Amino acid sequence: LAFSHANLPARVQLLVAGPATVDTAPIVTLELGDTVRSHSDIEKGHAKLHGKAVKAYDEVATRLVNAGHTLDVWACCLDQVGLYEMRSCVDRTGGVFVVAEAFNHPMFKRSFETFFGKGPDGFVDMGFQATFEVFTCKEVKVAGVIGPVASMNRMAKNVSQETEVGISGTNAWRACSLDSRTSLAVYFEIANAHNTPMQEETYRYVQFVTKYIHPSGQYRQRVSTIAGRWVEGSNVAELGSGFDQEAASVIMARLAVFKTENEEAFDILRWLDRCLIRLCAKFADYQKDSPESFNLSPSFALYPQFMFNLRRSQFLQVFNSSPDETAYYRAFLNRENTLNSLLMIQPTLMAYSLSGPPEPVLLDVSSMSADRILVMDTFFYIIVYSGETIAQWRRAGYHNEPNYENFRALLEAPKEDAAVILDERFPYPRYIEADQNGSQARFLLAKLNPSVNHNTAEESGAADFIFTDDVSLQVFMEHLKKLSVSSSQ
Repeated sequence: LAFSHANLPARVQLLVAGPATVDTAPIVTLELGDTVRSHSDIEKGHAKLHGKAVKAYDEVATRLVNAGHTLDVWACCLDQVGLYEMRSCVDRTGGVFVVAEAFNHPMFKRSFETFFGKGPDGFVDMGFQATFEVFTCKEVKVAGVIGPVASMNRMAKNVSQETEVGISGTNAWRACSLDSRTSLAVYFEIANAHNTPMQEETYRYVQFVTKYIHPSGQYRQRVSTIAGRWVEGSNVAELGSGFDQEAASVIMARLAVFKTENEEAFDILRWLDRCLIRLCAKFADYQKDSPESFNLSPSFALYPQFMFNLRRSQFLQVFNSSPDETAYYRAFLNRENTLNSLLMIQPTLMAYSLSGPPEPVLLDVSSMSADRILVMDTFFYIIVYSGETIAQWRRAGYHNEPNYENFRALLEAPKEDAAVILDERFPYPRYIEADQNGSQARFLLAKLNPSVNHNTAEESGAADFIFTDDVSLQVFMEHLKKLSVSSSQ
């Protein structure tokens, strides 16, 4: 394919049902006692086949990028198949990972149908042989990009020589394929000499140029030009008014994930904490050494809790994930838009009850109640969680009796809303139904803020709590306030 259709639209579909066991990139041997590597094996150097497999797949990725072709991996297996080693082939070519338990599972079938489904215009939602270029004014330099692209190694005057972030050292990247959901994070450096300060009321300019081949065969180009007024660094109020806390959270999440390639998780968490403390120390309103006076404006108010949930997420905490799952999660964080990426970092939680219409509730253990149904959307899975009383009534069959129409409607409403999300989402999420105190409830509990744990449940008098030693959002914010207002900052 690389020789016959180089620089022409092409996607390679890899449907795999087990790990590679033969040359040139095995991740496990055929010996029955040989298990597939874990994160611990890779960190401690016990995964003897890992390095060779990564090198082999990197070579394949380079060949795909040079030809402009994309690799998509559809992995349907109860065990790992080697996605962690293959990730460069997918990430660098703009491909996708889809993981399911079997090829007859809805997660595979529905994702496959959506992926190749045609839109209202009669074409698939794909672009091929794309290039992405960034042009800037002289005071702004391009530090790099994080996303499903590969460098074109094109040097230019607007490329930063001092700061490198993600895929750097160029102002042009190749995206072998893209779609309407593809999102790139571009990082910049302000490179202006101190002896030539910016003039007031002048503007900075950034231009993005995207070229691609449409499925119809047309060559298309999209140019987006953005202008912004320079603001004096000491003008904190005006700087803060332009802060987008949702976009900033995703930008930081992608950068943190990129750092995991070469840094320890503990060091990354410390770096995130330092960045958050510096931000709050600069933009919050407070009196020195007085945590009680700490206050963040609405444009910054949600950012600390986004960082709190990012620190606890599967992107940085890999203890309960296999290497393949980690590669899968991180790949979608690096390619989805801001809304979907925020869902991955901080899921949404809706509550359904007989006392009123559905309402959004806090992502906290206090939102759990015996007479509620909770629906959590984490992007990768949808959980419908029934409180203890609701579960008992359902098992007793009250919803089948004509006198309990309102209870039957209560049971159906969250499932109907979940079905709408499932139909619109790619990849098709895992659907989980759980009852309070049931084994599947762990998927919900792992995402909730442990404001009440086993140590504080008795003194707080709360009926629901989480067995964990993790700090709660409240404790996190107390420490953040204390450090932000410290005179040493």
